[in-house]
Amino acid sequence: MGRLTETAQLLVRHAKRSPCDLSMTEHADKLGPPQIRLVGLQIWGHGRQIPEATDYWDGNWLNVTAHCGAMGADVWTSGAIIHLPEIKDWADACEKMYKTLSGDAKLVCMEPELAVEMKMREHGHISMEVSITPDHRTQEHRFEFEIDQSYLKEMITECHHVLAAYPIRKGNR
Repeated sequence: MGRLTETAQLLVRHAKRSPCDLSMTEHADKLGPPQIRLVGLQIWGHGRQIPEATDYWDGNWLNVTAHCGAMGADVWTSGAIIHLPEIKDWADACEKMYKTLSGDAKLVCMEPELAVEMKMREHGHISMEVSITPDHRTQEHRFEFEIDQSYLKEMITECHHVLAAYPIRKGNR
């Protein structure tokens, strides 16, 4: 997971510069399985933005490709848009929600391209809203899903696998 494929390098390189220049759907099959998957949301980790950085801020940015799709709509974004502590906070909140069948869990990213909000409803049902965009200045895309608590366990494990592959760096916080 730590080594970028040629296609992933292309996606990451072009995503911030010019999202319209590259049809990401053409390359989806070359990305392999996503590291995090929850209904219509998939996230592929490609490595740290600055591999040599050991501090908390610069050392924890993860290059990703994210996709969300449902009923004929597909939205892709890519780049260093997730800070690893954001994945940890989301996984921790999902674990609490899974155990208590109450509360909410959010993937709150500092970068505006991706956000996930999950709220526990009655009988273990969860409403999930994904906001995703390749260009936050000109686009907004929102997907709504209804899932139940059984979806959380695997997603929590997947988040922990990402964090094991890319441990959070704590230096010079």
